[in-house]
Amino acid sequence: MRHPSVLWFLLALSAFTLGVTFLSDAFGIGLLSTSFVKTLGKTLCLCLVAIAMDVVWGYCGILSLGHFAFFGIGGYAIGMWLMYARTERIVEASLAEAPLPPTEQEVIDAIGVQIFGVVGSSEFPALWAFADSLALQLLMVALVPGLLALVFGWLAFRSRVTGVYLSILTQAMTLALSLYLFQNDSGLRGNNGLSGLQNIPGFEAVPQSVISIVFLWASALALGLGYVLFAWVVSGKMGSVIRAIRDDEARVRFLGYHVESYKLFVFTLTAIVAGIAGALYYPQAGIINPAEIAPIASIYLAVWVAIGGRGRLYGAVIGAAFVSLLSSWFTGGGAPDIPLGFYTIQWTDWWLVLLGVSFVVVTLFFPKGIGGLFDHLVRKDP
Repeated sequence: MRHPSVLWFLLALSAFTLGVTFLSDAFGIGLLSTSFVKTLGKTLCLCLVAIAMDVVWGYCGILSLGHFAFFGIGGYAIGMWLMYARTERIVEASLAEAPLPPTEQEVIDAIGVQIFGVVGSSEFPALWAFADSLALQLLMVALVPGLLALVFGWLAFRSRVTGVYLSILTQAMTLALSLYLFQNDSGLRGNNGLSGLQNIPGFEAVPQSVISIVFLWASALALGLGYVLFAWVVSGKMGSVIRAIRDDEARVRFLGYHVESYKLFVFTLTAIVAGIAGALYYPQAGIINPAEIAPIASIYLAVWVAIGGRGRLYGAVIGAAFVSLLSSWFTGGGAPDIPLGFYTIQWTDWWLVLLGVSFVVVTLFFPKGIGGLFDHLVRKDP
């Protein structure tokens, strides 16, 4: 009751999810294609990682240019199991026709050839030690981003690195990770990445239209829970301390608060949530490669939050959804070309320019972003 915007957001999210289900091919009247339902499901995942970015930047004042790396790590973690389990089924079906039953090692070797043959290898790297276990890989979705953020944050915050220097460090971390993953000997198939993730093992007979709705609901549930979680984090005494750190870190430290602990908590928690968002996103996208973790992706994430309205949870959602769907429309050929006689504007080439100009305009003239237009609807933002 203290934060009615949370309730309004959950009601709007529920109505949106039910509406898409009703209009889908799987359970509705078929007005929305399966590909568009997947686009909407992926957009919900991007909204979740945008909320995480808003909490760490808009509320705590840490401009992290590496949070999309945690998003990608979550995608790689679940993608390893998806690819292993799917390949295992294919290999077992193929070897079942052999005159002699295959040994367990022969099955593993055949799976390795299928997965890593594209990079000239056939042996499983140590990274794939738990790829055959869904439970352990789901644990890795949260554990690996959380541990990476914990170690990085502890080293950075204890050294009291702040401002632009911290942003550069987070960007350097992201760049180092993406460059490592581009190597064929990284254990994750280099530039080829992990593909075929939309084929869920054990559900081969289920049409993609049904799977897309299942992931839409899972993404909506994760977004709703994430919104409630972060609304709690930024409320009450904890939220006041976090915002005070953003506004005047030295004064908060002088008052006796252990600033580093608060910053480390926020940085680690948002990294875990970003990993969960990535684990839901990439099975809908169908593929993940190192380009998804490049520093530019984290910069886009900051742009979404700025356009939506930094320091407002619903603003981050609005910004991510607005820019993501608009990007799909412009780059997917939905926006018509504009002939000028001497030159034809093709939006597939000019979309990024338009996005950059929009970011500059919002920063200069509308610092509260799109979400600022809704401030009059609620007395206090969560």
